[in-house]
Amino acid sequence: MIKDEILLERFYNRYVVDVARDLLGKRLVRMLDGQRISGIIIETEAYDGIQDLACHARVGKTNRNAVMFGPAGRAYVYFTYGMHWCLNVVTGEQDYPAAVLLRALEPLEGLAIIAESRKRVDQKNWTNGPAKLTQAMQINGDQNGIHLTRKDAHLWIETGCQVEESLIQSGPRIGIANTPEPWRSMPWRFWLDATQNKEKGIHS
Repeated sequence: MIKDEILLERFYNRYVVDVARDLLGKRLVRMLDGQRISGIIIETEAYDGIQDLACHARVGKTNRNAVMFGPAGRAYVYFTYGMHWCLNVVTGEQDYPAAVLLRALEPLEGLAIIAESRKRVDQKNWTNGPAKLTQAMQINGDQNGIHLTRKDAHLWIETGCQVEESLIQSGPRIGIANTPEPWRSMPWRFWLDATQNKEKGIHS
């Protein structure tokens, strides 16, 4: 079994864009019925507070986004399009509503469980989207607000491994075409190429 140190609150209690970039190569872990499921984080997006017009917090504090205003290292899980869950990690100081959306994983452990959760889906498409990864790892609203810095909620993030700077790419966030500039074009999406990752052995 792969064992790494769990990321602590101080990792998340920083500028959201830095956290989004640094989460690449980290390992998201889910425990289900005593079985471990995990994947390497290969794509993230940063959302930076009330002033960021692409961020849920732009409307102020609501029942839906309240977790974003809480301590760093909490899971912000929201429902979208009437059918999908998305997993975010709260960052920065309390009362400053910033979070990182986890957009894609490279599956690593518990592949049989993931296959069952993603029936009739090609393996290459198991976790290559924010709603896909939550379905694959059976994450939903029950995990909203949990501490990702401990294991009692059966969902956490481990140190994983360092990735080479040359593998990290960035660009505008996805799905915010109606957001005004400059927020629409902020290069706050970060990703790794899965094929290069395997060649470099970042998850070995």
